[in-house]
Amino acid sequence: MATVWIPPLVQALTDGTAVIESPGDTIQEVMENLENTYPGVTARLFRDRRRLNPGIAMSVDGIVNNEGQTLPIEADSEIHFLPAITGG
Repeated sequence: MATVWIPPLVQALTDGTAVIESPGDTIQEVMENLENTYPGVTARLFRDRRRLNPGIAMSVDGIVNNEGQTLPIEADSEIHFLPAITGG
């Protein structure tokens, strides 16, 4: 199962849980499984299947990724959702 790190602002929907294991072969499948247990999580993180909400970044296995929910993952992938950092 993939390990998902939930950002602090979304943890209110996960009963305060910061790290959750969820099955799936794509980000979409992982998110559907999380949504079944924690309704509202997907809407807080994603605008649609291709885009994260503004201010959220996603890292899969240490690589920041913009592919959205269509990205395939491995069974032991680590998925981090964190506040996006901008600057210049």
